[in-house]
Amino acid sequence: MKQRKSDILWKVVIEDVFPDLLRFIFPDADEVYDMERGFEFLDKELAELYPQPEEEKDSRFADKLVKVYHRDGVEEWVLLHIEIQGDTHHREAFAERMYTYFYRIRDHHKRPVSAVAIFTGHDGREMPNRYTYEYRGTRLMYEYPAFSILDYSDEHLEKSDNPFAQVIVAARIRLLEEKIPEEDLLNIKLIAARKLMGKDFDKEKIRAIFNFLRNYVLFEKPEMNRIFDKQIKQTDKASVMNTVEYLKMEGRAEGKEETTRFIVENLLRNSDYPVEKIASACGVSIEFVHEVKRRMKTW
Repeated sequence: MKQRKSDILWKVVIEDVFPDLLRFIFPDADEVYDMERGFEFLDKELAELYPQPEEEKDSRFADKLVKVYHRDGVEEWVLLHIEIQGDTHHREAFAERMYTYFYRIRDHHKRPVSAVAIFTGHDGREMPNRYTYEYRGTRLMYEYPAFSILDYSDEHLEKSDNPFAQVIVAARIRLLEEKIPEEDLLNIKLIAARKLMGKDFDKEKIRAIFNFLRNYVLFEKPEMNRIFDKQIKQTDKASVMNTVEYLKMEGRAEGKEETTRFIVENLLRNSDYPVEKIASACGVSIEFVHEVKRRMKTW
């Protein structure tokens, strides 16, 4: 299958759901980290410390360095190292890479550094969580937390209220590529997308994870990608119509125009649907929706 920019997709989704990733990896994340203070992604610092040769630029790694703060004000730099393709032949090289990142960051910036390795390949459980060096009595061992996306059961991920669990779901579906018929892969991807859209997550996070799923799991046949997009659009349209029908049943306003206005107001307030979609769903003009929107701003 054609090589894709999987590392870029991982880097983007990590930024979009980073607090949830911390919570997924560290059970005490909310007690330790000051989530309200925000995070700073130090891509430039990482590139300067570990420049990649030209031939490695679209490699099997996605690395992020993130500045976070503890609740007591202590600054910590979190190094995330995501191994994408999964290749147990490079076990020692991977572990040494992790150590090299650590000592360069620690030596240059003098900051507390924590590191996490995430393995997304079939052989992730066989990848190392430590680097050791020994020569003539000199011995070094560097350990780091590591986990494979295969460490978690489908039931665990399904029940999790952490958005990062859905990123793992998408990554696991990717592993089915070329192992099952594309028609079956399409159905699995559609089911995952619809479940994601039904989650009680922040809308921006749902959109970010959906974009990751859509672009990370692709098909050899271009028409399968088009079918997926078409099916999702129909699902989205159905969700709009279901919302409209529900609001109509509420019957909180008398008269057809007032009821319609009430429905439009609720869709504007409680959804991120564009004006055109709301107008189409409610059977009104785009100008009517804009008018309702202007009135809402004056209240």
